Amino acid sequence: MPGFVLLVRDRKDGDPLKRVGFTVSKKVGGAVVRNRMKRRFRELAREIIPSSGHAGADHVMIGRSSGIEREFNALRSDLSKALEKARP
Repeated sequence: MPGFVLLVRDRKDGDPLKRVGFTVSKKVGGAVVRNRMKRRFRELAREIIPSSGHAGADHVMIGRSSGIEREFNALRSDLSKALEKARP
């Protein structure tokens, strides 16, 4: 099971900028856990979104409890697969 859910929404405003957002709820863990997950998500986004993200879209990564101890390489693979599935 992936450590996050990815939502991709085309803004339809003609701007090719790729925007990214992150959210991790308190259900996942305390502040330390949530901030750690968001740091990992930011690093994933820096690596993958510029090359594989959708132009003119908002990308939102929603953290899940299964992503707390998930290997970083597995998260990287999950994000790449999720972006491929979300291709228009």
